[in-house]
Amino acid sequence: MGKKQANTPRSRIRAALRQLWMRSRERAAALKFTGYTCWECEVKQSTAKGREVKLEVHHDPPIEWGNIIDDIAKKLLEAPQYPLCKKCHKAKHKKN
Repeated sequence: MGKKQANTPRSRIRAALRQLWMRSRERAAALKFTGYTCWECEVKQSTAKGREVKLEVHHDPPIEWGNIIDDIAKKLLEAPQYPLCKKCHKAKHKKN
């Protein structure tokens, strides 16, 4: 049996972002646009045993996943300052 992956806040963020991206309409549209074929060499995506080919959607410029995860962790996982009711929270953001 393999070693279990750590279940840290950063790993949960990474997993959620990956799941969001893998199920996105934009990714599906890009794959469908090319007919599930590589843009460069025109090899088709395949799950046939011994001939597996997986396609990845390319971004130019590349996405800096580490930076995105760092930003999310910094903004969402830092200790909150204090709780506010919905009305006061909305008012607090209007002031700033």
